[in-house]
Amino acid sequence: MSKKASNFQKKVMSLVYRGKEIFKPLNTGRIDDNVACVREWIANIFFYTKNGTTIMIDAGYNYDRLKEKMSWLDIEPSSIRHILITHQDTDHVGAVETDSDGLFKNATLYLSEIENRYLTGEKRRKVIFGLYKLPMVKSDNTRVLLQDGQILNIGGIRVECILVPGHTWGHMVYLIDNEYLFTGDTIWFGADGGYSFINSLAEDNELAKKSLAELEQKLKRKGLSPKVITGHTGWTDDFEFVFRHKDQVCNSMKKQKPHDPNAPYDGYVEDDDTEQNARSGFLHKVVPVE
Repeated sequence: MSKKASNFQKKVMSLVYRGKEIFKPLNTGRIDDNVACVREWIANIFFYTKNGTTIMIDAGYNYDRLKEKMSWLDIEPSSIRHILITHQDTDHVGAVETDSDGLFKNATLYLSEIENRYLTGEKRRKVIFGLYKLPMVKSDNTRVLLQDGQILNIGGIRVECILVPGHTWGHMVYLIDNEYLFTGDTIWFGADGGYSFINSLAEDNELAKKSLAELEQKLKRKGLSPKVITGHTGWTDDFEFVFRHKDQVCNSMKKQKPHDPNAPYDGYVEDDDTEQNARSGFLHKVVPVE
């Protein structure tokens, strides 16, 4: 179902969200020497590389140009053996579904045990304020099921798995080498700071806000201020900015305020995502709009 669902989103969500300044993906490129990303319409997938090992974070849409854009980063799909899945929505697992191109058929998927219940059919993913059930995701990849707080060592890369339920029941974020936090759909960056992710797409908005507040406290207790990298709205190393509006939710029913002049009118239009730009320096972080 991933190809059909991906194309459906491109058509329908483009109409629903254009002009609302909600989806603000990074273009394909590099955040720094360790982290690279590919843009797939409104979504980003990420690659973390250290000591010759590359971990992929999320698997995006069933997207025809993924291999092409990975080549702009000099990453070969066959080199990917480990994929961290934050959650199983269409725009985060499409490239490993059974009807995909099979670019990552030999990769192992890592996801929370709770999130895996969507893939087994024990749970059904509900969106649009719980009114619509998404098609069940199907993947033949080997899976490693994770618990909250579990620590992985993948080729000398430390990955801490942190459960943040709300957007989905088993959503996880991944703290890599204590320096990078990949948040999937846990945090949404507005022009004036971070919020809990889009209200209409959450299983439980109150739980999502609670999880976000707990995530902030966990990082503070550890004395960490990592680069925070979101699935749809860029990255920042400004810890206070990230959690500024943790008790509020991005309202998808209206245009966002304050106005963000850097937001695309339609995130599904990616004309400026080019190989030349991908190879032209590092991607800028999100900064507050005055």
